[in-house]
Amino acid sequence: MKIGELARAARCSTQTVRFYERAGLLPAAQRSSNNYRSYSPTHLERLRFIRNCRSLDMTHEEIRGLLAGLDAPQKGCGAINALLDEHIGHVEARIEELRELKAQLTRLRAQCQSEPSSADCGILQGLTDLKVQRTARQTHLG
Repeated sequence: MKIGELARAARCSTQTVRFYERAGLLPAAQRSSNNYRSYSPTHLERLRFIRNCRSLDMTHEEIRGLLAGLDAPQKGCGAINALLDEHIGHVEARIEELRELKAQLTRLRAQCQSEPSSADCGILQGLTDLKVQRTARQTHLG
């Protein structure tokens, strides 16, 4: 199939297909005599796998690790389990970050209970006075 057909079947854009090829996650397609890329059902299966991983917020490196397991079916899945356990830890850390963000926003929202002019808005004043502490994110997404 051509790149457009592959993209439609995988529900993505042709740019996405090219991006994953450049990133080394999707093998390069064969070229036909007229220099069109020619993709196989294996490309479609791999592209769907990659997109499913991305929908779970996995990084390209994590996907590479999973693809290595997919490409070596005779190996045990200990490395895959470890990768998923680590990713779950990243998700848990992000959840905590989001809880803290929600608490900050809730405290900020509590500073303005009426509809004063924006010059007297407690939220705007709170944002002006907020002491932002740039903390290193605990997730792998940085």
